[in-house]
Amino acid sequence: MDDAHRAEFGALLHERRAEIERTLAALAADLDALAVARTDATADDEHDPEGVTLSGEWSRLEGVRAEQERERAQLDAALARWDAGSYGVCASCGRPIPVGRLRVRPAATLCVACAERAAR
Repeated sequence: MDDAHRAEFGALLHERRAEIERTLAALAADLDALAVARTDATADDEHDPEGVTLSGEWSRLEGVRAEQERERAQLDAALARWDAGSYGVCASCGRPIPVGRLRVRPAATLCVACAERAAR
């Protein structure tokens, strides 16, 4: 990987991780507010035909939070590979991962051919 691409992907990884941190902070605030709403003794959300139940919303937010946590872990691993100088190298065959794939999936660990084989 040349220096220009290395700089591009370093910035991309850091920007995406910062975006995830912002999303996780917002989700934490939403979950905190929802926890307060769930403790309200007058809330009868299970019988409200107008909207989503508090439990349903809690489950949805927890699912989004868990996915963001997984993506953050993948980005952290990609940043570790970037720091070690092995970013952009296929973990299976050792060939370079195409730049186009890394632009779409910056935390990718497999080249296109190996990813296709793994998906079968």
